Amino acid sequence: MITRFALFEGSVKSGRKDAFREAVTERLVPLWRQFPGNSDVRVMFGEERDAGAPEYPLILAITYPDRETMSGALESDARNRSREVTGEIVAEFFDGRIHHHVKEANEYAGRP
Repeated sequence: MITRFALFEGSVKSGRKDAFREAVTERLVPLWRQFPGNSDVRVMFGEERDAGAPEYPLILAITYPDRETMSGALESDARNRSREVTGEIVAEFFDGRIHHHVKEANEYAGRP
């Protein structure tokens, strides 16, 4: 298994927290779920994170069975549509940047 994280690093614009959450939940999550081959889509807003977790206002995690499936999803029409909507939401509600991190299951298990 391999998980690709989109980490929203920065802050939600003042007074826009509820609108940001609604836009992500209603406009982005359905698009993310359309990425081909994914086995799981998880979204965690800042106030839902575990104690001691990094303070990102939003973390998106999409899990795939392998790198090949992930690569195909990143080249899909679903990804292209989601990038456009993500840009709109970031411009309207968010000050900061998005960066990505990929983690494979064997890294969680402590194997090389």
